[in-house]
Amino acid sequence: MEPKPISYSQTTITELMIPSYANFGGKIHGGILLSLMDKVAYACASKHAGTYVVTVAVEHVEFLQPVEVGQLVSLLASVNYVGKSSLIVGIRVIAESIKTGVKVHTNTSYFTMVAKDEETNQPTLVPPLLLETREEARRFLEAVKRKELRKMYQNELNNAKTILEVEESLPLLANERCVFSEFER
Repeated sequence: MEPKPISYSQTTITELMIPSYANFGGKIHGGILLSLMDKVAYACASKHAGTYVVTVAVEHVEFLQPVEVGQLVSLLASVNYVGKSSLIVGIRVIAESIKTGVKVHTNTSYFTMVAKDEETNQPTLVPPLLLETREEARRFLEAVKRKELRKMYQNELNNAKTILEVEESLPLLANERCVFSEFER
């Protein structure tokens, strides 16, 4: 039986960046931010699915701005797409200076989560996403397009790996920053 559609699910986590999260340069470790993104993706997807979910892919992690110790980081997550057992959660990361109130967009990323049956640990059906606004429809359509492009890219990369001949491709490395050791050619 098909579950009842659920309205656009959103979750926000806010956390103060403390010195123990910083690297030697005084900036927050990317791994700390990735961990927080994974947590908000889990909370958002699990809330929609009504069950345990696992992360199966993280797409397009680009750190646009550094995050500083003392900033308040808000991670805004929304379920943008649902398949049979999968959900794509869009995450926007905002760092705010507590002193000045200035907010900076530091990252946008997409996490693919899969709902699991807690007894069998097998993928389980998730409720459809009820799209109530043009913005929600746009995000859903973008996720569909992103999935198509990712599949095309993976196929192209797999084909390139299959047909890539090292000897014939060595001239492509002429302008790259690499140096050959003594390997058999």
